[in-house]
Amino acid sequence: MAEDDIYTDDGTVDIHKKPAIKKETGNWKACGFILGNECCERLAYYGMSTNLVNYLEKRLNQGNVAASNNVTNWSGTCYITPLIGAFLADAYLGRYWTIASFSIIYVFGMTLLTLSASVNGLKPACGNDVCHPTVSQTAVCFTALYLIALGTGGIKPCVSSFGADQFDETDETERKKKSSFFNWFYFTINVGALIASSVLVWVQMNVGWGWGFGIPAVAMAVAVVSFFSGSRLYRFQRPGGSPLTRIFQVVVASLRKSHVKIPDDKSLLYETANEEQNIKGSRKLEHTEKFRFFDKAAVETEADHVKDLANPWRLCTVTQVEELKSIVRLLPVWASGIVFSTVYSQMSTMFVLQGNTMDQHMGPKFKIPSASLSLFDTLSVIFWAPVYDRTIVPFARKFTGHDRGFTQLQRMGIGLVISILSMVVAGVLEVIRLNFVRKHDFYDLNEIPMSIFWQVPQYFLIGCAEVFTFIGQLEFFYDQAPDAMRSLCSALSLTTVALGNYLSTLLVTIVTKVTTRHGKLGWIPDNLNRGHLDYFYWVLATLSLLNFFVYLWIAKWYTYKKATGKPY
Repeated sequence: MAEDDIYTDDGTVDIHKKPAIKKETGNWKACGFILGNECCERLAYYGMSTNLVNYLEKRLNQGNVAASNNVTNWSGTCYITPLIGAFLADAYLGRYWTIASFSIIYVFGMTLLTLSASVNGLKPACGNDVCHPTVSQTAVCFTALYLIALGTGGIKPCVSSFGADQFDETDETERKKKSSFFNWFYFTINVGALIASSVLVWVQMNVGWGWGFGIPAVAMAVAVVSFFSGSRLYRFQRPGGSPLTRIFQVVVASLRKSHVKIPDDKSLLYETANEEQNIKGSRKLEHTEKFRFFDKAAVETEADHVKDLANPWRLCTVTQVEELKSIVRLLPVWASGIVFSTVYSQMSTMFVLQGNTMDQHMGPKFKIPSASLSLFDTLSVIFWAPVYDRTIVPFARKFTGHDRGFTQLQRMGIGLVISILSMVVAGVLEVIRLNFVRKHDFYDLNEIPMSIFWQVPQYFLIGCAEVFTFIGQLEFFYDQAPDAMRSLCSALSLTTVALGNYLSTLLVTIVTKVTTRHGKLGWIPDNLNRGHLDYFYWVLATLSLLNFFVYLWIAKWYTYKKATGKPY
């Protein structure tokens, strides 16, 4: 067998830093451990976060607006910290060691949260269904939450990319498997979320918050064990040095040469002579026409060389310039995901608060917690992910001729449309609910006699939208990222969730401030029966529609990257 057939061609190495052998490393046999890790980690995360708004309301004695904003702020931070983990992974540690080290912080945060909900002195004193948390008890709880936010910052941007690294994209067979990996990766996320939103939420509401947070802490420990168990089977991409340094070098070199004319023949632009790129773990990128100002960084002049060596702050390769262009091209697509994430964040805030006002009984005795209805979002994802991979893609391929059925941008666009429908359905339900309240004068009832299961369609639609938009986004940002910036671009895609949560907080704050003027109750009072939550859903539906029209223009404008050669 030829040596080329024994080893991978994408520059990956094994745990011993030797070239990765195709038959002994990577592929689905390695991904099993990564998917197991992700399932347990997501069980831990959602087991703690799904019902967090109720914990803050009931145990830390916070109102609707304060609890909702604290959840979205914390959740937003969980999606900002990945920028830290991604930078360390791409520049210095690699994805494997970044996941390993940040997992320890994660476990510590989960343990502290469990202690804050179960140990006397750390947990708030409660009586007559009212809790009285001290400042220090609240501080311990939020310290634990933000340790978890930091820990997840090293895992989120790396684990999906690390899983995709197990497939050699220079091998046509393995490249097709990589596309399926993202669908099954998101599937396992939602298996963990399913257990969290059903079993663990019930435990929290009926057994106790100590057990409700303790079980996720144990799940996180299991996730760490699963991850390390597959070490000898993994393929590792070598870190390529600081991506931020390379980006700044292109910007500085371009500004220094602002007066230099770009040659008409683009082959005259500076690039390494052989087919390999001098950035570790990266292939060469072909020149593109957009953002031509940055091409000036690759125009050679006499002042660019010192002792026959190119000064990287004056002269950059075409690949280095195209790295920056790739990031700039991604930004509009990235921005279009923020409003979608705002819609998604309603599942852990407004949907839960809306559900709290409805009849939560299943039969005469069993009562389902309102936060548990997110399991219908999870079931929707578990249903649609394999259906998309096994049915929709082959069907669409017959008409589009595209290997993946739809382009990644088309896939994300379909999800945006479905998210608009979810807000319309949620708004219509709230109109019906408020009409029911007015008709029967149920204004001061804590739970009106209207089944909570009328919320199922809005959860199910968001789950369907996730399969198209979030999975498409995962694959798109991995695929379109420069080889040596994949963790960073995965983190960039995750920040849409952070900014979506922050936008939700901002909208709630603005809406509350504007609608409570002159002594009015506002749209989102503590008693939603006297509010107008439906108006808030209409605002989100309108923003989503405007965002979709902007997205169509962005998708038409976008140019996909083209890589050549082998990684160095």
